[in-house]
Amino acid sequence: MRNHIVAVVAALAIAVPALAGPGAIGAPAPPFNLASQAGKNVSLSQYKGQVVMLNFWASWCGPCRQEMPLLEGIYKKYNKLGFTMLGVNVEPDSNAAVDWLKQTPVSFPILFDKDSKVSQLYDVTGMPSTVIIDRAGKVRMLHHGYKPGDENEYLDSIRALVRE
Repeated sequence: MRNHIVAVVAALAIAVPALAGPGAIGAPAPPFNLASQAGKNVSLSQYKGQVVMLNFWASWCGPCRQEMPLLEGIYKKYNKLGFTMLGVNVEPDSNAAVDWLKQTPVSFPILFDKDSKVSQLYDVTGMPSTVIIDRAGKVRMLHHGYKPGDENEYLDSIRALVRE
C-alpha cells in the first residue's frame, strides 16, 4: 500500500506541471514577440539562458507607478548576473505609457501588449502582475498586485535563480 501511495504521489508530481496551463508555475514560459519602446520587436527567446522578470503594468495604475522605480533598481543591480527585466505595458494606446516614462525613465526594455494576448498567456488578472522565468525557460513565480515590501519576494526569487 505504501509503495502504491508513493507511486501515485510521484506520478502527480510529474503530471501536475504538465496539466497546468501556459504561464503556470513550473510550466514553460509561453513564447511571445512584442513591439518595444525602442522601436524594434523583442521576443522572449532572445533572453534564453537568463533569468527574466516580466512586469505587466499600465500608466493609470497607482501601484505600478509606485513599483517602477524599485524595478529599475533591481534591474540595475542584477542585470550583469544573467538577469533581465521586461516591462510589458498592457494599454491599447501606448501614448500614455510613453508620456509617463518620460517623467520616470527606466533602462530596461518596455514592450507593448496592446491587444493583451501576451497578458492572457501569463494569466494577468490585475495590475501590476509580475512573472519570473528561470534560465531553463520555466515560470517560477507569478505575483499579482503590488504593495510596499513585495519587492523583497522578487529579490529572494531573483537571487536564488541567478545562482542556479
